[in-house]
Amino acid sequence: MRSLKAAFPQTIPVMTGYVFLGLTYGILMVTRGFPFYLPVLTAAIIYTGSMEFLLADILLTSFHPASVFVTALMVGARHLFYGISMLDKYRDMGWKKFYLIYTTSDETFAVNYSADIPEGVDRSWFYFWVSLLDQSYWIIGCLLGGLFGQLLTFNTEGLDFVMTAMFVAIFMNQWMKESDESGSFWKGHVSAFVGILASVITLIIFGPDNFIIPAMIVIFAVLTLLRGKLDPAYNQKGEEK
Repeated sequence: MRSLKAAFPQTIPVMTGYVFLGLTYGILMVTRGFPFYLPVLTAAIIYTGSMEFLLADILLTSFHPASVFVTALMVGARHLFYGISMLDKYRDMGWKKFYLIYTTSDETFAVNYSADIPEGVDRSWFYFWVSLLDQSYWIIGCLLGGLFGQLLTFNTEGLDFVMTAMFVAIFMNQWMKESDESGSFWKGHVSAFVGILASVITLIIFGPDNFIIPAMIVIFAVLTLLRGKLDPAYNQKGEEK
């Protein structure tokens, strides 16, 4: 319960985003002619927002397994980098590890990776509750959208912008956290600047539809090269070896 109380406030921005976006997805599926329970089922089993939105069109066209597989792989490829980043944090989690891996969405990764876990709170249970709460928000949003989608008459275009706003809020929270932990402005925000510059450069080169994976590759490579300067604990481990 202590872990749950510590985890819940961290997930409030995700709740705001997931409920509205899940509502949009549920409405989309129902208005395409699917039963109300299908968005709920996909929310529980597939649980990858980008692919679920694509699924609405995939299920209405001729089924090509190879094409669907490649599409799903490309859409979810960024999670490879999430997994690499969480190797140390999810180590020795026991049975929870499998669920944590399964539910590592963009937003859950952002919260669990940057969260400042209070002293006395079990780390594994904190990560578990963040993951479970986030998935619950998504399922609830999809359920509401599926149930009430056909009753809504207003234009829902633009609701997905709430996810952009949520990521900005998470970024600013991490920025302020780094400012508090480091006395140097530039050193304290190296990772943020690397992420911004890599994203802008790859956006210009690859375009808005294809820049995410190249940007993550660049960010991962640069931060790996700079790890010795950014992480004193890493240097200490190397000296001990």
